[in-house]
Amino acid sequence: MAENRDDTRRAVADDGAKLSSPMLSIVVPFYNEETTVEPFFAALAPVLEGLGLEIEIVCVNDGSRDDTLPRLLAQQRRAPAIRILDLSRNFGKEAAVAAGIDNARGRAVIPMDCDLQDPPALLPAMVRRWREGYEIVLCRRARRLGDGLIRRWTAAGFYRVNAAISNIEVPVDVGDYRLLDRKVVDVLDQLPERHRFLKGLTAWSGFRTITIDYDRAPRVVGASRFNSMKLWNTALDGITAFSTVPLRIWTVIGAVISLTAFGYATFIILRTLIHGTVTPGYASVMVTVLFLGGLQLVSLGVLGEYVGRIHEEVKHRPVYVVRQVYPAAPEPAAEPADDRRHAS
Repeated sequence: MAENRDDTRRAVADDGAKLSSPMLSIVVPFYNEETTVEPFFAALAPVLEGLGLEIEIVCVNDGSRDDTLPRLLAQQRRAPAIRILDLSRNFGKEAAVAAGIDNARGRAVIPMDCDLQDPPALLPAMVRRWREGYEIVLCRRARRLGDGLIRRWTAAGFYRVNAAISNIEVPVDVGDYRLLDRKVVDVLDQLPERHRFLKGLTAWSGFRTITIDYDRAPRVVGASRFNSMKLWNTALDGITAFSTVPLRIWTVIGAVISLTAFGYATFIILRTLIHGTVTPGYASVMVTVLFLGGLQLVSLGVLGEYVGRIHEEVKHRPVYVVRQVYPAAPEPAAEPADDRRHAS
């Protein structure tokens, strides 16, 4: 898949105007977000101006069916630094973020949501930490003001389960809002997974990491497109991508049930030898059959999740397809001095 993404990046680079590598790339996925485009750029623009860096904004239109793309094009006419990747259909948030990161040219890359739950006001602090030498700057949700109680509980449960069974440590309450140094981005570009889980891939890559806490506010406008089923699928991707414990656990369960059955059979044999034949009960037989049948179906389901992901990986289909690129217009401007204290 790395080769496919390399071909896509070359095609994007050859399409339209070519810009010098900016200092910072902001990657923003959009899916049916026509009502959030204007508020997002209105809140983002003054923060970016205060950074004093050469910046590009990579907007990924993830197959929107509303007026998201025309509104992005209108913003591009006002801000030449905006580049737009128009995907051929809706590939999902992880794929859209991957498309943006693959095609970002900055020395640092920041994926963020357009609903302003990822506050642009954190950008200066993230850049400051990056300049101090950190290669990954994470933003941790100290409080999730926009999420309901059930969603907070399920999120906490996922992080606990993942921490218990995964072979890497995924930071708790950290979303996709993070700063990635170019070295980290280059590592992510080489990873071949088609089921992308950015939180896990970033943690797996290592590098010097620091965390900034913030309060996650409710959405400014619109409603989230990330429903319960998508959250469930993302959780499964995160668990199956970095742990084989769900497969191994059935070996343990099978061994325990086999030992229990052996012990029970030994008890029946001894009781029969001592007291003679006893007519077995219908209820106990049915309970045993249904219990073991349910366990078998659950184990087949867990096995199917892994086999399904193997099936997706071996087909070698690209993570996303870019229908059209709307490149940023060249804008002559003096590049500010790079005062970072560590080598890029």
